[in-house]
Amino acid sequence: MSKYILSGMSLEELGAITAELGGSAFRAKQIHKWIYAKFASSFDEMTDLPLEFREKLKDVAVVSSTKIKQRQISSDGTIKYLLEFEDGNCAETVLMRFDNRTNLSACVSSQIGCPLGCKFCMTAKRGFVRNLTAKEIIDQVLCIQRDTKLKVTNIVFMGQGEPFLNFENLRQAIDIFNNDFNIGIRRMTISTSGIVPGIEALAKEDLQITLAISLHAPNHSIREKIMPVEKKYDIKQLMNALKSYVSKVGRRVTIEYILISGVNDSPECAKELANLIYDLKCNINLIPYNECENSGFKKPDKAAIMKFKYIIEHSGKKATVRLERGADIDAACGQLSGKVQ
Repeated sequence: MSKYILSGMSLEELGAITAELGGSAFRAKQIHKWIYAKFASSFDEMTDLPLEFREKLKDVAVVSSTKIKQRQISSDGTIKYLLEFEDGNCAETVLMRFDNRTNLSACVSSQIGCPLGCKFCMTAKRGFVRNLTAKEIIDQVLCIQRDTKLKVTNIVFMGQGEPFLNFENLRQAIDIFNNDFNIGIRRMTISTSGIVPGIEALAKEDLQITLAISLHAPNHSIREKIMPVEKKYDIKQLMNALKSYVSKVGRRVTIEYILISGVNDSPECAKELANLIYDLKCNINLIPYNECENSGFKKPDKAAIMKFKYIIEHSGKKATVRLERGADIDAACGQLSGKVQ
């Protein structure tokens, strides 16, 4: 008989298990606190539970079945985890720290591999394996907290995979992060490559979550060459969906734009991007390309990056250049492959 995995369970679910073992609702609250607030990895750590009850728990449950297979620390303090799930498959998650900020951000994967095939992305080279369950999405953050004994304050669904192709499990995970981790919805971000039905579904949810769009091109022609998703949901459909989303939820979206030398970083591309988004309520996050093995793509020089930023800002939009985090351990945007280094 397989054992219950408690990581990722709500208080109500934990209550059902403690009741099955003859325990009270109070016991469920104690276990819940140990998992989500005290970062316990075993029942032996739950010292305010009676020994006999802990032994009963060991017979029917485990705290987590996810293992840290590899842990790498960047020179900037970023930590990348290669996590192995119960079936032996692995995915990566990243803890990002920023100087002079108390925020700790977890970059969480939603799939093992990715089916979208973006030409600049290492995850795409692995192909698609499977969706992660809600518990596996949640356990990524719990693994970080158990390892560091630090509380994650922000979550970005920007790791491996396309979140909107696993929306049901993603939605369950968001509720647990909000209700059980006490992480505010406004401290979470979903990043999509432009899955239009997913954007429409999120608009109906009316969550105060940040939506980020991996645009990476100012027109159909360039986007189609580097992002195959453009063939199914083209840039015109995507922009219409974003305008509808903003109209419904009243929240600004973030446009993510990877700058690739000689591909999409010219002043002409910047002007075309500015025209594309002029009537969209958004911020622009410019991401200098993080070079990946055998991709054939290069990072633009600083002058090209700043020229692009100037043109966008001159159009009246707010643009920032993303800080590079974890590139020396292949933990930066587009570098997650899910394989042992």
